[in-house]
Amino acid sequence: MQKLKKILLLATVFITGACVLIIELVATRILSPYFGNTIYSYSSVITVILAALSLGYYLGGKLADKKPTLVWFYSIILLSGITVFILQILIIKFLPLLGYRLSLVNGPLITSLILFLAPAFFLGTLSPYAIKLLEHSRPETGIGSISGEVFFWSTLGSISGSLSAGFLLIPNFGISNIILSTGLILIILGAVGLFASRLDKKITLTLTIFCFAVFLSASIFTRLSVNRDLIYYQDGVYERIVIADGVEAGHRTRYLFQDRSFSTAMFLDSDDLVFEYSKYYDLYQIFSPDAKNILVLGGGAYTVPKAYFKALPAAQIDVSEIEPNLFELAKQYFNVPDSPRLKNYLKDGRRFLHDSKNRYDIIFGDVFHFSIPVHFTTQEFFNSVKSKLSENGVYIVNIIGSANTPPPSFLYSEMKTFASVFANSYFFAVSSPTSTRPQNFIFVGYNSDKIIDFKTAKLPAGDFFTTLPNRLINTETIDFSQYPLLTDNYAPVEYLIAATLRQY
Repeated sequence: MQKLKKILLLATVFITGACVLIIELVATRILSPYFGNTIYSYSSVITVILAALSLGYYLGGKLADKKPTLVWFYSIILLSGITVFILQILIIKFLPLLGYRLSLVNGPLITSLILFLAPAFFLGTLSPYAIKLLEHSRPETGIGSISGEVFFWSTLGSISGSLSAGFLLIPNFGISNIILSTGLILIILGAVGLFASRLDKKITLTLTIFCFAVFLSASIFTRLSVNRDLIYYQDGVYERIVIADGVEAGHRTRYLFQDRSFSTAMFLDSDDLVFEYSKYYDLYQIFSPDAKNILVLGGGAYTVPKAYFKALPAAQIDVSEIEPNLFELAKQYFNVPDSPRLKNYLKDGRRFLHDSKNRYDIIFGDVFHFSIPVHFTTQEFFNSVKSKLSENGVYIVNIIGSANTPPPSFLYSEMKTFASVFANSYFFAVSSPTSTRPQNFIFVGYNSDKIIDFKTAKLPAGDFFTTLPNRLINTETIDFSQYPLLTDNYAPVEYLIAATLRQY
């Protein structure tokens, strides 16, 4: 009997240890639609989980000394399951109201405290409780050996939870399903433990019914939270993917959202490009009108690859996109052609550049949206891009920023870094060079000594090219000495972006 009790307690700490890490990893995905996948989000989640566990260890040990019974142990597990269900309800009803009102810096910490402190705290109390219970049942065994066993199985459970969340659960199941399932496992574990510990059956049944009522409420809230008018709503491997129809500039429009960002869009009744920044793909007419090999970093809804596919019928277009589902979704919902001339590579763009043997006449970068991948902002990355350009090839990249003059500024640090690699470079403000509001900027790096004077050059016909000279930024008026160069060793991108946004 004592051996069975030991096995059950160690199995329990294994399962609850797995639940802690599942919640921790899922937490970053919960916050990303509101605050992005930034260092602030990761740091806040880890800090709150560790703080909750520390508090749980301390108070759990105190409580275990006073109430060293299986009834209390499994009641805490039952309670932790309830807090996970409440977490799901808060995510649906509370987070959308608060998330967009908080800053990118403080928001993740405040939100993490509200959402994740309670579940992690209750789960943290269980390890010292298990140690105390095993000590009571096995007084002949040293407390050091017992502690080592408990923390071994708890940590092994955490490892299993981390691996399963990253490699199995998040890629294949929705965040809501993962949370509800985690809460349900804890409820079942607590209820079974209470039955086994011979707690009064009426009390146990009442508690179990109450817990399942909370579970059903959370499930109903989850179902009601999804807008049935959406075309597609699913958690991808790296972000939440939403496809929805709406109206833009008087046209019926289909949108792709990646987490918080408008990633791209397509008119349903026209081939015109919806967003102004995407029209800068047309710069190929100036820099590389006879391009044969094109690489697009970041697929999204594959708007830019589709535009190149149509404009340059002899060109081969490669796309490096890290989110596995986007290419098939783009073919299904955004009229992307299924053709051997358009090849998709499921790989991070920087890794793709490193591994690729090809050289490209055009490389178009479109990986920057609400969350900016830091490894795409550095001098080393731009050197990698330049090394993959053909002679007279061009790199065109879409950047999000604002032309605010006082340091710190992500835009000006990025311009300085870009120009340190591409001596022949051009910068365009998609809205206006005089605007200090956040907007899209287009950076152009020309792998040629030929200087393009946009004020005097004969440009192709069309409204886009007519307004192009007025959007060119005069870099001679900017004192770049005030702004740091971004390198793999030093790239405080999240800080620079947050500092920019705080000015508005």
